[in-house]
Amino acid sequence: MQIIEDPEEMQQTGLNWRCREERVALVPTMGYFHEGHLSLIGWARQNSDRTVVSLFVNPTQFGPGEDFQDYPRDFDRDCDLAREMGVDVLFAPQAQQMYPGNHATWLQVPELSKYLCGASRPGHFQGVCTVVSKLFNIILPHIAVFGRKDWQQLAVISRMARDLNMPVEVVGRPIVREEDGLAVSSRNTYLDTEQRRQAAWIYAGLERAREWVAAGETDAAAIKDRLRRFYQGQIPSGQIDYIEIVDSREIYPVDEAGNNALLAVAVYLGRARLIDNILLQGE
Repeated sequence: MQIIEDPEEMQQTGLNWRCREERVALVPTMGYFHEGHLSLIGWARQNSDRTVVSLFVNPTQFGPGEDFQDYPRDFDRDCDLAREMGVDVLFAPQAQQMYPGNHATWLQVPELSKYLCGASRPGHFQGVCTVVSKLFNIILPHIAVFGRKDWQQLAVISRMARDLNMPVEVVGRPIVREEDGLAVSSRNTYLDTEQRRQAAWIYAGLERAREWVAAGETDAAAIKDRLRRFYQGQIPSGQIDYIEIVDSREIYPVDEAGNNALLAVAVYLGRARLIDNILLQGE
């Protein structure tokens, strides 16, 4: 496995692969790999000739007071795991290489960024779109693989790639969960024992909501109110950031939990902000 820091070297490597008609897959990450990352890497390996994993804790998607400085990092462990997974290149640039001192260009998809994490974290998706577009331009992948835990991010990036005619297929893969249902996340390491116990109720609540819909309850306001009360009872240490039901493609709030309805939540537990989602009907 190669470790490349220089964007120009990475770009030349990607260009060489494309010229040889090798199919290139990219798995963008901020590191501190868990089973979710490894599942994305495994899928990428099976569906490409060359696999690149980017490892970059992107400062521009963190807001004031967020956990950029504290975000978990373990470069040596990540290198070992990537090597074991058969990754061809680990692309690990420095911030000054991705954002030179006079950097002045930003991308955003404002219509899909109004709600959910876009409302809670102003500027977050501008940072996400900008860094992902840079990764696409540097690595030149044919496919880019993301997890569906960050459903809004996946929708935003997919729309950006489509609207800007980027020659890359954006692929969303299923959420990987712990045995008790908690979605795996690098930020789960922030949880103490009691917080971790309560965190399992986040997904349990989503499953309950899906059962309510199956039983005939489709009023979004009623479902959200019922889930809020469920969380207040089962996650007493938590602080609800949002509970929202949106159109899964356009990411705007809906009044009825129809075929394209996505229930998305964000809950603070101590230092951890945990997000999760579920389609209320179908898959």
